Amino acid sequence: MHRSKTKSNLLNLFVIYILASILILASLSLFASDKEKEQRWAEQITDSLLDGEAITLKAGNDEFSAIFTESTAANNERAVILLHGMGAHPDWPEVIHPLRVGLPEHHWSTLSIQLPVLGNEATITDYGLLFKEAGPRIQAATEYLRSLGSKTIVLVSHSLGAAMATHYLATTRNEQIKGIVAIGISDIKIDPDVDIVKSIATIHQPYLDLYGSRDLDAVSRSASARKKASLKAGNKHYQQKKVAGADHFFLGHNTTLVRLVYGWLKRHHGPKKH
Repeated sequence: MHRSKTKSNLLNLFVIYILASILILASLSLFASDKEKEQRWAEQITDSLLDGEAITLKAGNDEFSAIFTESTAANNERAVILLHGMGAHPDWPEVIHPLRVGLPEHHWSTLSIQLPVLGNEATITDYGLLFKEAGPRIQAATEYLRSLGSKTIVLVSHSLGAAMATHYLATTRNEQIKGIVAIGISDIKIDPDVDIVKSIATIHQPYLDLYGSRDLDAVSRSASARKKASLKAGNKHYQQKKVAGADHFFLGHNTTLVRLVYGWLKRHHGPKKH
């Protein structure tokens, strides 16, 4: 009787172990980037691309797409890594595309990368665990640009991409990144390990906090907290700029967006436009 009960308990423990393993694997697949969606977008971008070159980069075993657009300068000495918003792709028509093709005309090459994405039904909180996947991709993009001879590399990011870029700089030592432009960033708290305001308080690289007067409530509401965080960090190169009339996607303000980003890049990193 005792032996039978022991076997029963062991069987129950084994079943619980199997179920727990299944749940863990399911949760990992739930929060891993949707590779099929990434592949569909990569194919669509390659078929319709007019400016730039579609390439594939690799971060460990993770392959992801990107678009490299060479500057009009004689070399790729200065370059930006473009990081799109939630659920978007490297040639997203709002914010990303205008910067991707506009900055090269001002002697800055652009490398727009595919960040991890989820299915259309995913919410902002579902994206919390994808921050861990974004970091290696940013690092891989940095190494690619360095291989082309880029000496000055800046992150130019939008919305969730701006949060990922800020979190990356706060948690990763990468001296090759010389600054960051965060467009439409908020104080989202979607994961216990991700706190954007606290992240800003640890960053000392030049930082442009750019948002619109008609931006999302979460962006406008946290503007003061973001600015105070930069003061806490003692970052003398932090600048916050509110663009009159602009919404979260800078619709109708593409020219202004490119001008502001390029102007900031020129002030901090040169060179002057010829």
